[in-house]
Amino acid sequence: MRRLRVTSGLVVLALLSGARPSPTRAADEPANAVSGAARACGACHGADGVSPSPATPNLAGQKAAYLAAQLAAFKSKDRKNDLMNAIAGQLSDDDIKALARYWSSLPAAAASAVAQAPARPAIASRMTFPAGFPQGFTAYQTLEGDGFVTKRYANAVAVRAARAGKPLPDGSVILQVTYDATRNAAGALAPGAVKSYAGMESHAGWGASVPALLRNEDWDFAQFNADKSRRDNLNEAPCLACHKPAVADSYVFSSKVLREAVTKPGA
Repeated sequence: MRRLRVTSGLVVLALLSGARPSPTRAADEPANAVSGAARACGACHGADGVSPSPATPNLAGQKAAYLAAQLAAFKSKDRKNDLMNAIAGQLSDDDIKALARYWSSLPAAAASAVAQAPARPAIASRMTFPAGFPQGFTAYQTLEGDGFVTKRYANAVAVRAARAGKPLPDGSVILQVTYDATRNAAGALAPGAVKSYAGMESHAGWGASVPALLRNEDWDFAQFNADKSRRDNLNEAPCLACHKPAVADSYVFSSKVLREAVTKPGA
């Protein structure tokens, strides 16, 4: 995991299920060809392409040529954006054209219109805080900076797989804990009070409802407050898109660090 950066731009197109709208009837078939895409895109840009966030642009009514050009630029990485580069890179030229036509065909919002934020994110977390933590977990990485100390932990399931050089299986849990930085008697930085937690867990079947372009097999992401309560306003779509390129590392950015930590002598 790494700290999320809120990005604007065409994030909605990072939330596509992979369904391909008909080039001639894109706007007439939301219940069929593009139903999955419309649901996924709505996670950031609103179900009808009208965003509930002032930081996220509308797609409905945008010019098709503009949308296609932006997607092509993300695909080629001429336009840099970690999320969109990863997602657009999975799209064919025909996908890009069809998606651009679909969103362009929808009615644009009136200038005064303000979409209401959904009560629950379209892609919401199912992960719960690990019972008994830190019992059963191994600390494998410590990071310092910006007034915080961050430690990353893996549960026994993940540690066993990493030690054997295998992909992390269902049941794996990675938990990142952010602490206020304090100074010990020697003047070195040390963890103080817990500020927050961020986690990812793989659970059989969790990936089934996630759009294909975002799916990280069965991984799910969550953020927790210092009291271990889950932040249910988290939209998982950016997390999924960000981790998508790390498929070779079981979608865990610190997978190599974990393997090295649990296989070194004395570990």
